[in-house]
Amino acid sequence: MEPRAAYPLPCGRKTAAAKNVLILMSDTGGGHRASAEALRDAFRLEFGDAYQVFVRDLGKEYGGWPLNDMERSYKFMIRHVRLWKVAFHGTSPRWVHGMYLAALAYFYAKYARTQPSQLDRPIQITFCFRLCSSDRFAKTDMVDFSEVVAGIMRYNPDIIISVHPLMQHIPLWVLKWQSLHPKVPFVTVITDLNTCHPTWFHHGVTRCYCPSAEVAKRALLRGLEPSQIRVYGLPIRPSFCRAVLDKDELRKELDMDPDLPAVLLMGGGEGMGPVEETARALSDELYDRRRRRPVGQIVVICGRNQVLRSTLQSSRWNVPVKIRGFEKQMEKWMGACDCIITKAGPGTIAEALIRGLPIILNDFIPGQEVGNVPYVVDNGAGVFSKDPREAARQVARWFTTHTNELRRYSLNALKLAQPEAVFDIVKDIHKLQQQPATVTRIPYSLTSSFSYSI
Repeated sequence: MEPRAAYPLPCGRKTAAAKNVLILMSDTGGGHRASAEALRDAFRLEFGDAYQVFVRDLGKEYGGWPLNDMERSYKFMIRHVRLWKVAFHGTSPRWVHGMYLAALAYFYAKYARTQPSQLDRPIQITFCFRLCSSDRFAKTDMVDFSEVVAGIMRYNPDIIISVHPLMQHIPLWVLKWQSLHPKVPFVTVITDLNTCHPTWFHHGVTRCYCPSAEVAKRALLRGLEPSQIRVYGLPIRPSFCRAVLDKDELRKELDMDPDLPAVLLMGGGEGMGPVEETARALSDELYDRRRRRPVGQIVVICGRNQVLRSTLQSSRWNVPVKIRGFEKQMEKWMGACDCIITKAGPGTIAEALIRGLPIILNDFIPGQEVGNVPYVVDNGAGVFSKDPREAARQVARWFTTHTNELRRYSLNALKLAQPEAVFDIVKDIHKLQQQPATVTRIPYSLTSSFSYSI
């Protein structure tokens, strides 16, 4: 009996022709889920019912500690950004993250070899290490390994896509012990534009989709073969690739001033960074006191930050201002504006480039977002300033005396954009699924000497 048939498949039962695609992600930042959903939507638009696509957070839904705690841990470290910087760079050496991931994958995935009859009853193994002897960790370090295996196999996947660096090692082990590797293609879609963590580059993947030439170079330096690497761009929601209304129609639909140039101010999905300070600086700089009239308007996207939204909504402004919460139609707001101020998140940058928006970057997360600043600035698509007042002055110059400069930045942004990336990726995955399986190494097989390549 084939191993995959031993698991119940309520969510992954196929039609006669449909193939199942399992996309693995984690809500450590908004970019991973956004990329996963973009790929899901592109599969549906490009191939219709030929594929059933499932987006799942493997760690949160099926894993034990520490995988089910990644989202909370990430948010804590991002709030204490120096801690995140230490964690990012401290785990970059291969011997550090290799040891951790090998141990983690081993403890989770070795029980994929257990016979199906044994998997019917819970299997709980205590980690050989504990962070402390508290009651909390006495409970959280107990892992039901069968849940991890069943969490993957219940979808009967024909293709597995990872959009998170830590969603590769354990699934690849599960495929190996289920005798499904390399029959089931496993691909990774990297969601960082430039400086990405080395854990993204797993030698065992069938394909590694890189968003830029810079990331592809890193993949080669980390030992991936050229045949494993494709460079198409960052997968962005298909709605950004499709025709939208022109700027005048969008402004009418969004109840914006039809004549004033507009700046879009964002702080990511969580409304991070100096959004309030920048909004107030823009309100001052975009008001011509001599003529007593505004020279621009502002759209502020507060994300899930309800405190920020309430504060801004209760404020008085010198110019027209739109205060919004978490938006699912960013393609319209970007299409209605003339430039953007944002932190250096890769998804927002890629979306702004597609819309031809000159970018003012005002912040970045140490580690994975550091390289996004030169990616924008060196390509002439924007500028960088952490000073809210200087960012506001730059917008005022673009809207009044430096309109040609604004137009030049816009053209450079459009040149750098890759609007078809998400469709190029799913088309290549479709071709890959139709090809015969090729043998690929899966590193980190634990033995008494610690590890060797399979």
